[in-house]
Amino acid sequence: MIASIMVKNKQSLLLSLLLALVELVLLPAPSCQEMNFDFWVRKQTSNASKDAGCAKKDVALSSADATMVRNSIDPSTQLNPEDGCYKTISESIANIPDGSTKRYILQLKGGTVFREKVFLPKNKPFVTLMSDPNNPATIVWNDTATTPGRDGKLLGVDGSSTVSIESDYFIAYGIIFKNDAPLPKKGENKGEATALRVLGTKITLYNCTIDGGQGALYDQSGLHYFKACIIRGTVDLIFGSAKSFYEDNNIISVNKETLPMAPLQQQQRNNPIKAAPGEVGLSFKTCTIEGEGEQIYLGRLGMACVYLYTKIDKKLEPVISDGGNVQTVNRTGMIYYADFKSYGPGLDKALRSELSYAEARPYLGTYYISGDTWIPFLPPAETWL
Repeated sequence: MIASIMVKNKQSLLLSLLLALVELVLLPAPSCQEMNFDFWVRKQTSNASKDAGCAKKDVALSSADATMVRNSIDPSTQLNPEDGCYKTISESIANIPDGSTKRYILQLKGGTVFREKVFLPKNKPFVTLMSDPNNPATIVWNDTATTPGRDGKLLGVDGSSTVSIESDYFIAYGIIFKNDAPLPKKGENKGEATALRVLGTKITLYNCTIDGGQGALYDQSGLHYFKACIIRGTVDLIFGSAKSFYEDNNIISVNKETLPMAPLQQQQRNNPIKAAPGEVGLSFKTCTIEGEGEQIYLGRLGMACVYLYTKIDKKLEPVISDGGNVQTVNRTGMIYYADFKSYGPGLDKALRSELSYAEARPYLGTYYISGDTWIPFLPPAETWL
């Protein structure tokens, strides 16, 4: 009798696993071309209903913020690291213990230019970079994707970034992130010149400037909140596979060229989103998108975007990237972005999906990125400095 029950339970378990596998196989492929845009919208509506109510604060974050350590970064300092004073940002980061559970606040001297590449690894969470937003510090370097590394290999897009953030719970306040590599001449291919790459999750940027060339902001992966920032670049200026909420930002394209058109087969090959279907996408609320030239090349085909109460000054064009070359795409019959009460001469009614309030609601607040659990409340700037 017992043996019979065990056999039936085993058969039931195998059947459940088989059904789960079939369901997984039938999921839409994770790209904007293959994933129905309506599916993505419905997914966010479903997530919003699950997140309804008072969210619990992130326990690890609350614990870290209760025990803060402040370091001063000033190239002219005469004090020692034992006093919490450093000449470079990288030196200060190197002295943060791996796996630290404290919030380390690196206070950059206002108005200072730090010419260095900065890498914040995964094992150093809870780090804040801050400066005076009225006299911000600048972190700048000039690598591109085609710059040779120490091993002789090209750096690629990841290596081109001036600042790379791979740790979680990072905050930046009043900082200029810059890549000042010279703009390529017409017909010249230098690839991305990224100013900031963000790979960790639960990352917040307030009152910052991100200033680069092609691919200025690599919003690579994770949950991110950009508030009151300036984002400036040429083509493909924001790209990646993150789930991010952009609020009150000014996005500026400085590209004047018109890009060539790509063939259909190239579109399909070069634009995967490496994340679960419906779990990536960018929401722009009360932003301004402006630029030079006739069009703004914002993001890649394969990025799901929603624009809410946003001014769009020029026609938006997604691009594809193939070995550093960027091209526009043939989008006939394809909707690649949605909007709710956005406006401006660049809003292309033929290539958008206009949302109802019920459809737009999941994107209207920081709950889109579960922000109630981790986005900090910043006091006035004078209390930080």
